[in-house]
Amino acid sequence: MNYLIGDVQGCCDALDRLLAEIGFSPSRDRIHVLGDLVNRGPQSLATLRRLRALGDAAVCLLGNHDLHLLAVAHGGRKAHRNDTLGDILQAPDRDAWIDWLRHRPLACSAHGWLMVHAGVLPQWDVATTLALANEVESALRGPGVGEFLSVMYGDEPQAWQPSVAGAQRLRLIINVLTRIRFCTADGTLDLVSKEGAGAAPAGHFAWFDVPGRRTAGTPIAFGHWSTLGLVNRPDLLALDTGCVWGGRLTAVRLDGDRREVIQVACEQAQAPG
Repeated sequence: MNYLIGDVQGCCDALDRLLAEIGFSPSRDRIHVLGDLVNRGPQSLATLRRLRALGDAAVCLLGNHDLHLLAVAHGGRKAHRNDTLGDILQAPDRDAWIDWLRHRPLACSAHGWLMVHAGVLPQWDVATTLALANEVESALRGPGVGEFLSVMYGDEPQAWQPSVAGAQRLRLIINVLTRIRFCTADGTLDLVSKEGAGAAPAGHFAWFDVPGRRTAGTPIAFGHWSTLGLVNRPDLLALDTGCVWGGRLTAVRLDGDRREVIQVACEQAQAPG
């Protein structure tokens, strides 16, 4: 069986309960974890150990918190007050964990689904999304990763143009794949608003509701948007159900045209805000 799992964020106990609840078997099943593997929860290192031990049975996407860990580890970003990354950063084998993490994908396509951490722009089709994700993946896996991570952050440029190049191009791709919630019909990002889909800024849409989105014919699964909650519609799965905030950790079993939602309750690790 194939399962999609939302943001774990270092809540390894919840992940273990969820895997037990679905009766997960690495020899039979496969999970796709939709990014934000670490941070804010109490067991970031244990989460990486659990997922890596599953080998090819687990496909783990990178989310914004995972990229933040990479940036901190390479000296391109300072740790935040609410970060819970110390167990990884202080581990004697930290370099091996950082290297493993930077070789994870930002997007993948499997079982008829496009999977990303946050979303896509309306101008991007599936092939474009995967190709652009690969550009960032190549930078993360290359010898200049430290330099790249030092210029990764920023809210500019806000709009996509195929001609944009260099650090600005990669930054925009990252902002879309790991941070997007709202954008305009022409794909201009709003990276400030974090409320639910009904609180879209004037002139903006939830990215998946933009009219004419080029990925509209492909089902998409994503996490990242805890204030959105579970969305389960034929063409869309939103699976960040706020585990780290005391919500639930969610998996969806894909079985042809059928699907089943499985959830476990989570202890609150941090308060929103």
